[in-house]
Amino acid sequence: MNTLARRARAEWGPLYVTVREPLLGRGWRAVPVTIPMSVAAVCLTAALHFVHNQSWGYQFVQDVGAVRAEDPLWPALLRTPLSLFVPALDLPVWGALAQVLLLFGIAEICLGRWRTLALAYTATLAGTLYARVGIWLGPDHPLGLPGSDAHVVDTGPSAAVVGLAVFVGWRYGAYVTAGAVIAAMVVEVAVKENLAGKEHLAAILAVLVLCGVSAPRHRRSRERAGSGSGLPPIRS
Repeated sequence: MNTLARRARAEWGPLYVTVREPLLGRGWRAVPVTIPMSVAAVCLTAALHFVHNQSWGYQFVQDVGAVRAEDPLWPALLRTPLSLFVPALDLPVWGALAQVLLLFGIAEICLGRWRTLALAYTATLAGTLYARVGIWLGPDHPLGLPGSDAHVVDTGPSAAVVGLAVFVGWRYGAYVTAGAVIAAMVVEVAVKENLAGKEHLAAILAVLVLCGVSAPRHRRSRERAGSGSGLPPIRS
């Protein structure tokens, strides 16, 4: 048990301390973006879910928030932010919202609000653009996709959640956790090869590139902090 506890502290200790201190000091004010954002997400998703299931509302939701690779690029980019809240008919809505609340809250405390939003959008956009590139490459290419995937709606919030989990895990030394998330996405593609799984991998790849780009600055920041704990400074 002591060995397990030491491993848990090594894996999640820095992340736990970083999240715990602002929450103890400021409570929910430590996540000023996540709380109103989650309330808005619940209301917006519920509204879109209701409209989407009406005979008069299905096409409206598709037109304003559904993103497919067959769509013209610029209208698709304009729809991408709203696409995070378009309900997926084969996935539970409230489970996705719980993931958004948890991951966005942790990321906002650890990374800051604007970096969190930028990373989430980058991960989502990477999946969206990969679908277009994959279809252009064709099913015979190792990274290609079948033409039928052009009609499939993008993943919604899951690519953003996966991307944030990997970046925060890397940023705070939870490498086993980040690796487990990556491995789970690889298994998803291996077991159920679909567009969503491959978009998740594209989002992870984009985030790993950002990890590599920010690594030198992250190292310098820890050296300047000089605390000896190895903890990155908290960003507001």
